[in-house]
Parts: sequence; C-alpha cells; structure tokens
Amino acid sequence: MSDLRETPARVLSTREIYHGRVVHLVVEEVALPNGHQATLEVIHHPGAAAVLPFVSPTEVLLVRQYRHATAGAAGGGYLLEIPAGKLDPGEAPEACARRETEEEIGHAVGRLTRLAAIFTAPGFTDEIIHLFTAHDLVPTAARLGPDEVLSVVRMEFAAAVAMAERGEIIDSKSVCAILMAARKLG
Repeated sequence: MSDLRETPARVLSTREIYHGRVVHLVVEEVALPNGHQATLEVIHHPGAAAVLPFVSPTEVLLVRQYRHATAGAAGGGYLLEIPAGKLDPGEAPEACARRETEEEIGHAVGRLTRLAAIFTAPGFTDEIIHLFTAHDLVPTAARLGPDEVLSVVRMEFAAAVAMAERGEIIDSKSVCAILMAARKLG
C-alpha cells in the first residue's frame, strides 16, 4: 500500500460560494493525484473539541441536544451527544474542550485527557474534532447560547457504551469518544 501523503492534489482554482459564521463553502477545480481533474465542493471549518465528562469513575454526562439539520431524520432533531463546540480563532483544542464543558453542562474540568482527533466527513469538509475525556469535575453554572437547546443526561458509562454499540447513539463524535474511552479504560 502506498503512502496516501506522497502526491497531494493541486488546486487549480477556487470559487467562494458562501462565507458564514461557522462554515466557508468553496468550489475547487483540482488536479487529483491520479492525474484526473475534478470539481469539488469543500466546506472549510475551524475545527472543534468534544468532551466525554466523567462525574465519577462509572458515570458520564451527555447532552440531549436539538440539531436542526437532523430534524427530518432519526430522533426528530434530538441527538444524544457529548458536549462539543467550535474552536474560536487561535484557541487551543484543550481550552475549547474546557470552555464547552462548562458552558454546556455547567461543570469546570479538573483533568482533561486527549483521546484522538477525527475528521467528521472528509468527503466534503476539512473539519477536525479533537476528542477528550474530562475528570475531576466541579459544578458551575451552564451558559448556553441562544441557539443551544439541550438538557444534561447523567448515565452509567457502561450504558452509554452499550447504546453506542447498539446504534442508539448515532452522533459520530460521541460514538468515537465513548468507544475509544471504553477501550482505554478497559
């Protein structure tokens, strides 16, 4: 198997379609590593951090969050997820993870452990989400944004793992973090 990094694509031209608060959509004409040329739609995203917060060695806090883009799909727009949020300009993933944990579930993080970084949908976006576990939590006040509709769900970590394995948790960052943490914690 060859190294996937040996021959990058060459961007021949870029046309901006939309530049918003969260995403930047462009259409790129590229010369692919196989010699073919293609027109690709690419969503640029600043990245994000997501946290699996442990309130005890056996219990975690998840959020049941309304996601408008999924409203016509499973769950009617409500997904069971780990707390997460977009990186602010210049913000380190660890700082974002701490901020989002406090804002969404009202707990300051004592100890943060890195799990991995994942591409969310590499077929059309460069978004990377940095995954963490959080421990030694201290209750504070949640500070939800006006676009955040969520409730905090406390559950046994084993139950969250089972739900991810059965396909009852279908948010990709949450599934990855829960199953990675289960593997690391044994």
